[in-house]
Amino acid sequence: MIINPDSLPLLRLLQITSPALPVGAYSYSEGIEYLCNVGIIQTDHDLYDWLKREMNFGFIVNEAAIALRAHQAVMSDDMSALSYWNNWLSATRETEEVRLASWQMGQSLMKLWDQLPDDQDDRLSISKLLPTAKDNSQGKGCNYAIAFGIVSANLGIDASNMVSGYIYGWLANLVSAAVRAVPFGQTTGQQILFRLSDDVLDSSQLALERSDDELEWCGWGSSLASTNHETQYSRLFRS
Repeated sequence: MIINPDSLPLLRLLQITSPALPVGAYSYSEGIEYLCNVGIIQTDHDLYDWLKREMNFGFIVNEAAIALRAHQAVMSDDMSALSYWNNWLSATRETEEVRLASWQMGQSLMKLWDQLPDDQDDRLSISKLLPTAKDNSQGKGCNYAIAFGIVSANLGIDASNMVSGYIYGWLANLVSAAVRAVPFGQTTGQQILFRLSDDVLDSSQLALERSDDELEWCGWGSSLASTNHETQYSRLFRS
């Protein structure tokens, strides 16, 4: 038996979705900590239902759809599209907490990519079009979905696999946040991830099919949770 050479992009995808990736995703809960604190999420069933609704109606499908557009822009050498969709994503973030988290993680991923052995010319031409870490204080930043799409395209990761990986990474991070915020065991967290596998694929399909004029969502519950998290008295996660 010979190793399939097409397995390399899969390994790259596993690397950039790994919780060990130094982008700081573990530092954010997107309101999960607040929901646990006020008793909205108390059981594994509560968490399962909340995450399932978010994957069907929340902003994550749009994020994955924007990551797809960034991937397509790199593959088609349409660099102007990167700036457009990055600005669009920044303008449509529901709360300051979520926007700043996206910028911080995006800048961290771009910085990591800059230190990987890859085509330096591509990195330079793309970096000139996007805000840098120094721009964050001026109300600008490179969103994580944009950075994820850029890096995935340059690592040869297939667009559909990239979208599924992006949504799965988001889900795994929030399950991990809930495990740390409430008395859930790691086994319970893994059971929730397993039960939501089909939903990850369904949300990925929605992201792949969503046209520009269908980028809509209903995530007011998550938005309110994120807003209230900023003023929560005691916090494990960043706001």
